[in-house]
Amino acid sequence: MRTRAPAAAVLLAALGLGATGCGAGGDPATVLDVHAAASLTGTFTELAEQFEAQHPGVEVSLSFAGSSTLVQQLTEGAPADVLATADERSMAGAVAAGLVDGEPEVFATNVLTVVVPAGNPAGVASFRELAEPGVQVVVCAPQVPCGAAGERVQEFSGVRLSPVSEEGSVTDVLGKVVSGQADAGLVYATDARSAGDAVEVVEVPQAAQAVTRSPVAALADSEEPELARQFTELVAGDRGREVLAGAGFGAP
Repeated sequence: MRTRAPAAAVLLAALGLGATGCGAGGDPATVLDVHAAASLTGTFTELAEQFEAQHPGVEVSLSFAGSSTLVQQLTEGAPADVLATADERSMAGAVAAGLVDGEPEVFATNVLTVVVPAGNPAGVASFRELAEPGVQVVVCAPQVPCGAAGERVQEFSGVRLSPVSEEGSVTDVLGKVVSGQADAGLVYATDARSAGDAVEVVEVPQAAQAVTRSPVAALADSEEPELARQFTELVAGDRGREVLAGAGFGAP
């Protein structure tokens, strides 16, 4: 399995990803290119391993980034077989561009939460406190699903943030909090969970009003359409939902 990871390497170092580029007996592997939102890194890595085990001679090549970045890359001609985005808006852009084969299927949901570094040095106790002077907050850029969800949370809560930076993926936000470059960050609950003891969580009550729904689809220009279909079925099926639920994702 090959993985082209997002910038926040802190979340990926423990995964021990490797690549052989060959199938059984040293023959070249059939490669299935899967582009997925950065928030899906852990779950899609696990599902890709299961898919390879079920399909000897198939290598899943994973590319993770912000959903809007992935769609832009595909629009510009990047080859891929499967696309999974963190929200339906990004997938709608891929559909409008004629990139998708068939109807995308929503396979999971997610909500935002606030994370602070272990020990909570800034003493952040609520979402409203993120707007106080001197609190260094990092969020996703508005064009990224987690950024769009963050905008909705701010609208629902009546709290307007002044972030010190807007990142291109949720894992970049998390990375800045874990490394102590920010007092707090707005990330998905699943990313907060994956960080373990490196962060503490501050719940956001309004997050339930800004749920994101993640769809997956096979791509129209796939060179492996049957394998692409089978991978989407794995993601949206019982096994996929089991893996996703284990990581904290909600049911579609």
